[in-house]
Amino acid sequence: MANPLLSGIRVLDLSRLLPGPFCSLYLAQLGAEVIKIEEPNGGDYGRTLGPELFEITNRGKKSITLDLRKAGDVAAFHELVKTADVVLESFRPGVMDKLGCGYETLKKLNPKLVFAALTGYGQTGPYKDRAGHDMNYLGYAGVLDQIGTAGGPPAQSNLQIADLAGGALTCAIGILAAVIGARSSGEGTFVDVGMHDGSLALQVLSFAALRTFGKSQPRGRDMLSGALPNYSFYECADGKHLAVGALEPKFWATLCTAIGRADLLKVPMAPGKSAEAVRAEVAALFKTKTRDEWEALLLQHDACTTAILTPEEVLSNEQVLARGLVETVHGKPAPAMPIQFSAAPRVSVAPAPKLGEHNAEILGRG
Repeated sequence: MANPLLSGIRVLDLSRLLPGPFCSLYLAQLGAEVIKIEEPNGGDYGRTLGPELFEITNRGKKSITLDLRKAGDVAAFHELVKTADVVLESFRPGVMDKLGCGYETLKKLNPKLVFAALTGYGQTGPYKDRAGHDMNYLGYAGVLDQIGTAGGPPAQSNLQIADLAGGALTCAIGILAAVIGARSSGEGTFVDVGMHDGSLALQVLSFAALRTFGKSQPRGRDMLSGALPNYSFYECADGKHLAVGALEPKFWATLCTAIGRADLLKVPMAPGKSAEAVRAEVAALFKTKTRDEWEALLLQHDACTTAILTPEEVLSNEQVLARGLVETVHGKPAPAMPIQFSAAPRVSVAPAPKLGEHNAEILGRG
């Protein structure tokens, strides 16, 4: 059973590795038919570079093999375009045009086609032809400058912010908006998404600081990046950590009372020396019990303070289990579709396809 929401939407996905495949994964999980088009000799690099990552990001898709450097395979691709709603690609600008498969060519075959290009820096500008990865896009977007502890170097998250949030999810929004537009107007469009662009758009806190103070705050010193002791991380006796998100006064008052330090409420909660003194007091106190002991105590109060879990601990977390946020694929865990709809039950999609598994079904060849 497939999710009915995007039923009837056909996506031709030529993207590779992480950002594009993650974008089309969401579309597949929402019911679109996603046809992954791979080169015959090896396919998506992700099959060998990160087999488990490939499995996670390519569930629910079909795989066919085409070599777009060959005229016969280009002709086969053109035939598929006539019945497609979306083409998704992640080559550098101009590559699809050189292959005879650019938007201007394809829209003549299918005027309603949505052509989405997911690249590092978009289709225009002096950086458009530059190679890059998540950290490069985040560096140019100012994001890495803001991640890390005060006085320390930039930190790279193991959640790929540019690839996934700035790129894949931004592109998915653009595709869905364009498909809706094509259905009402009868005319498709070119969707130009740069991972750098999408990452810059996420910089709302640093831009708020720019607007307020005329300059950004140093790494680890903005309101939500470490300047406030009531919105920070604390180490416990067992080396594990708590996330204290008691930002609003009512939550901070509840927390201080619960830990027996109501006297800290006399100190104004603003960045500076007094706040750092409060942080030192709270840090020393949290080191007197284990993470789980503190959480057991604080969950009795409405204090926005929770454990920081490892990915392994997440798998058995009661909220994760209750919401069905992890599913099993080939006996191993994988994130499930996080969006739930009242009129469309969430379903598990099929495992990632083998290279060329659907050649006979779609192309009529083995």
